[in-house]
Amino acid sequence: MRVEVAYALPEKQKIIVLEVEEHCTVRDAVRQSNISVFFPDVDPETVKVGIFGKAIRNPEEHVLKEGERVELYRELQVDPKQARANRAAKASKA
Repeated sequence: MRVEVAYALPEKQKIIVLEVEEHCTVRDAVRQSNISVFFPDVDPETVKVGIFGKAIRNPEEHVLKEGERVELYRELQVDPKQARANRAAKASKA
């Protein structure tokens, strides 16, 4: 069965197409993608993941379906609430 594993940085993105066995879990697909070859900072065992934008709580148990795309999520650089507050403060000074 065909699935994809995707990861993106602002300056670099990669989608890896995989042929996996039936009953392949999300975590198994991340491991099989060898994503850390392209992005050494990504730990396949701990990276947060989702499918088509929806976070997966148990990637070790969630079985993939044909055609799904596993997305790997980066840690936030700034808390979203703080980012909004920073933009509001900057706008009020202008």
